[in-house]
Amino acid sequence: MQAEQNIMKKHFFSLMLLLAALLPASGQVSRPKLIVGFVVDQMRWDYLYYYYDQYGEGGLRRLLSDGYSCDNLSLNYVPSVTAVGHSSIFTGTTPAFSGIAGNYFADNDRSVYCCADPSVRSVGSDGRDGRMSPHRLLATTIGDQLRTATNFKSKVIGVALKDRAAILPAGHSANAAYWWDTEAGHFVSSTYYMQELPAWVREFNKKYHTAPKFNIKTSNQGVDYTIKMAVAALKGEQLGQHDATDMLTVSISSTDAIGHQYSTRGKENHDVYMELDRDLKVFLDALDAQVGRGNYLFFLTADHGAVHNYNFMRSHGIPGGGWDYDATTAALNAYLEKTFGFRPVMFEDNYQMFLNDSLIAAGGKSKQEVIDKAVEWLRRDTMFLYVVDNEKALTTTMPAVLREKIANGYCRQRSGEITVVPRAGWFGVYKPSSSYGGTSHGEWNPYDAHIPCVFMGWHVRQGHSWRSHAVTDIAPTVCAMINVQMPNSCTGTPIEEILEQ
Repeated sequence: MQAEQNIMKKHFFSLMLLLAALLPASGQVSRPKLIVGFVVDQMRWDYLYYYYDQYGEGGLRRLLSDGYSCDNLSLNYVPSVTAVGHSSIFTGTTPAFSGIAGNYFADNDRSVYCCADPSVRSVGSDGRDGRMSPHRLLATTIGDQLRTATNFKSKVIGVALKDRAAILPAGHSANAAYWWDTEAGHFVSSTYYMQELPAWVREFNKKYHTAPKFNIKTSNQGVDYTIKMAVAALKGEQLGQHDATDMLTVSISSTDAIGHQYSTRGKENHDVYMELDRDLKVFLDALDAQVGRGNYLFFLTADHGAVHNYNFMRSHGIPGGGWDYDATTAALNAYLEKTFGFRPVMFEDNYQMFLNDSLIAAGGKSKQEVIDKAVEWLRRDTMFLYVVDNEKALTTTMPAVLREKIANGYCRQRSGEITVVPRAGWFGVYKPSSSYGGTSHGEWNPYDAHIPCVFMGWHVRQGHSWRSHAVTDIAPTVCAMINVQMPNSCTGTPIEEILEQ
């Protein structure tokens, strides 16, 4: 009996030694000092390689040479627009659960902006640009989960020129989000986060500002100021210097504004990506200096891509065209007024038609009857491959990939009732013309949906994969790496290639 007890004691002691060897010396869960989520607005996946020969060694090339690129990652929903992209990256879910159905969507028969919040005030200016918060976001983010897991000891900060690109990634419990107030010409926040700007932000605004009403988003200066603000936040908040893991989200907005104005080719697009590459090196160097190589987890992705300009494509024999959405909306309303006696379409946005429930009810008609007539009329336009009643998306005859994307992007009571799907190369333009030289996005096609996704740093090896992944897989991957529960409405799955390091 004594011999058996001695053997059991030896086995128990050996097991304790094994567990001690497996656990970190501190007895704590292994996590990086800092997580950085970096989003480039409107960055097509192929920009990683289209400009590759002109990138320097310390920016985008460094990500590819030191990091792991998921080269077949796409949006798994429509519409492919900024607010939806940023929320999906950091919540790991789609509009069906996040509630962010577009930059603008419907609420009680009116159009609302995704982050507008009349209950808060601007901090740092008196303008309406600061009256923003994440109150319409229905899901938690990576940052919310990190804060919860560390009993809110972690710091989470969001930085971008666009308010939605700073607010939605940072989440509900963020310590702060900072965005650009064009009227004021500097960075601001709102009373959702604070009552006054920290001293480091006030000092930054004194040094880096523009004349009021100057649109910095359409200049390369916007990239430079965003990176400078991110570095200032890194230092001002001492991110990566605490016992708990911190998080910084950064979004580059000027790439989108310049793309809209000048399209996917040409000097302007080239120059803004060269600026991005140079400034990214500055940012990574600052991370190396303050946090240390290997001590931070960095990922770069995009909220959506962009379609090539249809005039440019036509000049090379490739089909394309512009859809005058205002003209279609007006003609549809005229048809429905002749049919029912009222004009039920409030507006078109996100390739969706939004109907006025109150007007339909007052007219004594069923909403389904109005939808059916609208769908029937829209299907006469040969530019549209499909016209879909969004409530019936999963039972409509169309390719499964499109069916799934429409269903994922549909948020009942916020999305439009009808989605139109143009032919490839055709996209919504305000007053299409033969002189139009810009671009847009919002569709299911690879030019809008295929985006870069590169991880680098803490516990990430170099490499790349062509396995298929969705943008909603990014958040659960980060959470799995740091042993934190995934966001509360997450529908994605961790990327195994990143975890198998």
